[in-house]
Amino acid sequence: MSELSENALSEKILGAAIEVHQELGPGLLESAYEAALFFDLNSLDLMVQKQVPLDISYKGNILKVGFRMDLLVEDKVIIELKTVEKTTDVHLAQILTYLKLSKKKLGLILNFNVKYMKLGIKRVVNNL
Repeated sequence: MSELSENALSEKILGAAIEVHQELGPGLLESAYEAALFFDLNSLDLMVQKQVPLDISYKGNILKVGFRMDLLVEDKVIIELKTVEKTTDVHLAQILTYLKLSKKKLGLILNFNVKYMKLGIKRVVNNL
């Protein structure tokens, strides 16, 4: 695992996301951006996992309910990719729940369906 802080990782992730967006542009399926971002983050020698299962604990039992984080970088930063007209409170609630369940501090919602990538970035912090 990298010794980079969540903030340093975030800078690398956002740089890669901007590069992916500049290369591919808006209008593709989420899976295309996921594959490209996964490729670029690996090229930066970061440990990246995709479609990471996230179980929940309920009354002392582990429930496998099918939640999946799009990307997890260095076991520290959760990335949720979107290709929507506008991110909503539902998207924010989703990543906040993922952060809480996984006990991670930082999540990024990256919406690639925008003219400029900087308009599609939402940084979400879990106050553990």
